[in-house]
Amino acid sequence: MMQTPRPILTAAETRAAEEAIFAAGVPVVDLMEQAGAAVAEAAWRFAAMPPTLILCGPGNNGGDGYVAARHLAERGVHVRVAATSEPTTEAAKAMRARWTGPVEPIEGARPAPLLIDALFGTGLARPLDAALADTLARLVGAAKLAIAVDLPSGVSTDDGALLSPVPHFDLTVALGALKPAHLLQPAAGFCGRVAVADIGLAATPRTWEIARPMLAMPGPTDHKYSRGLVAVIGGTMPGAGVLAATAAQRAGAGYVVLTGAGVSGPHALVRRGMDEALGDPRTGAVVVGPGLGRDAAARDQLRQALAAGHRLVIDADGLALLADGGIAHLRRLAEPALLTPHEGEFVRLFGDLAGSKLDRARAAAARSGAIVLLKGADSVVAHPDGRVAVARTAPAWLASAGTGDVLAGIAGAMLARGLDPFTAAQAALWLHGEAAKQAGAGLIADDLADHLPAALEMCA
Repeated sequence: MMQTPRPILTAAETRAAEEAIFAAGVPVVDLMEQAGAAVAEAAWRFAAMPPTLILCGPGNNGGDGYVAARHLAERGVHVRVAATSEPTTEAAKAMRARWTGPVEPIEGARPAPLLIDALFGTGLARPLDAALADTLARLVGAAKLAIAVDLPSGVSTDDGALLSPVPHFDLTVALGALKPAHLLQPAAGFCGRVAVADIGLAATPRTWEIARPMLAMPGPTDHKYSRGLVAVIGGTMPGAGVLAATAAQRAGAGYVVLTGAGVSGPHALVRRGMDEALGDPRTGAVVVGPGLGRDAAARDQLRQALAAGHRLVIDADGLALLADGGIAHLRRLAEPALLTPHEGEFVRLFGDLAGSKLDRARAAAARSGAIVLLKGADSVVAHPDGRVAVARTAPAWLASAGTGDVLAGIAGAMLARGLDPFTAAQAALWLHGEAAKQAGAGLIADDLADHLPAALEMCA
């Protein structure tokens, strides 16, 4: 179970949601008035309103900027407006007419302490003119605070690409819903904080932001097996198995078994042979791949894990072995396996698929019948039925050896406690990211397990 997640809409889904509002009788200018007022309110709360320069483009994003300028001026803020040209849409023309102040040409505009970018928002498909991109960078760079309306100008909505050089903003006010670019790299790194302004869009999204999971804590009738038994299949690099097994313990599993050769680990970690671990009917999840190796013995271990009938997390070497024609085995499983590839492993498994990170993960899940957790600073989880969940940007310190093994162990604990694989993957990502935040700068994979209990407490 999760907190209510925030929906993510593509440019086309946003347009469809807006068209539904218009079809219900709401005029375009009324929706624009609501959007611009929401931008003004967000700016008022965020910036304590120093002298402000609002940059307006020719379309509806610029129309939102004119509305915001009027609302801020009515609150006593010293507002200047600079525009690229006269508005080209009817709604934007109407809002320009309601703005009674002057409009400067954007070329040569003087900076202001607060800069609001309302040049181009959702749906931009081409680079900004070079001179305009330079002007935007100059004005943002000279401001103390910079706010983007819906998206920073120069960002591609659906895949997070940068169509032009984009300056860093302190706040982005997403209109109606999050867009993929608010969470996908590289664009997400330029948005700053992202606030969603409710303008009445109604949609049934296929994509959403991963929210904090709501996890039941152990009760008086629980015991070690009811809390979940996780089996981690060890291999040629036993330290990776210990990382995964320790993470499963600290993420709440009541009983964790590690097979294979032993290295140091918690005394509470149980050592067993693989046949015994896989043959135990109480096993709630099997984690296979961390440190497994890629030789014939490892291939046989993966085959046994696939055939055992338990819920599966397949990571690292397990994914490398699957890449050699093993994906077909996944469709024969009673329940979708959870695959946790990083980008290189993903390409080896599925090839160089087209589209955004969301599109690629969705296609891979449909092809394999598995839940695909494509790792990175902007990790995504895709279900074979087309649903996708996106994690907030992960701490960059997670880019170190062993952190993926920890994530696999957390995912195993979530599966063993009874979450379905899609929900388990989202919960694991949230806990992993939160533990990293609490571990702080300089973390190594071993540190994450120590911070998982505090992250887990946040989910009670």
